[in-house]
Amino acid sequence: MSQAPNPKYDLEERTAKFGEEIINFCRSLPLNDITRPIINQLVKCGTSVGANYCEADDAESGKDFKHKVGICKKESRESKHFLRMSAVAVPEKKDEARILWTEAKELNLIFNTIYKKVK
Repeated sequence: MSQAPNPKYDLEERTAKFGEEIINFCRSLPLNDITRPIINQLVKCGTSVGANYCEADDAESGKDFKHKVGICKKESRESKHFLRMSAVAVPEKKDEARILWTEAKELNLIFNTIYKKVK
């Protein structure tokens, strides 16, 4: 029996999945005066990573591509920050936040690498 070929690495899908997981995580957090601003910011930056990657993928120039990838870097780094804050605000969600934080870190490293390679 032959193995199926490895699926193509799809950063657009990965960033979309990250946004979906951020939304689901935020829905699971209790809503109060402390978590409300954290949730709002986390949804914005966590879903923005994928949206900006889509824009980068459709960039009209190298300069535009680099700019959009730079935004992806910033948004993934901001996601790490707000995931950390969510773990402090809701300690029982720390393990879930840590998993998402790790993905945000990996995405940030990917976008940093892309950014550095683009001239």
